[in-house]
Amino acid sequence: MPLEQKDQMNLLKDILMNHSTDCCGSVSECEQLERLVKSLMVNTNIDHSVKNVLEEIYNYSQSGVNTNELDQHITSHQEQLGHWVSEIDQFS
Repeated sequence: MPLEQKDQMNLLKDILMNHSTDCCGSVSECEQLERLVKSLMVNTNIDHSVKNVLEEIYNYSQSGVNTNELDQHITSHQEQLGHWVSEIDQFS
């Protein structure tokens, strides 16, 4: 059963908050972020403003998958992680 948009946004937010709080994460979490963002981006009902945030999150997750220093990658994006969570809260 596919997740509803609200559930996808909550899962996206949870992973980002965990990265922000723990300053660490896993490649599989980054891959999950990519899948969630792809799924949300094809949704025609999603607000255009949130699509920009989703693109940023997608780029972050792709870089995370491809880095040798994932924890450093997460730490260097602390400010953006908080911003993205705030943005998602406005649209979910």
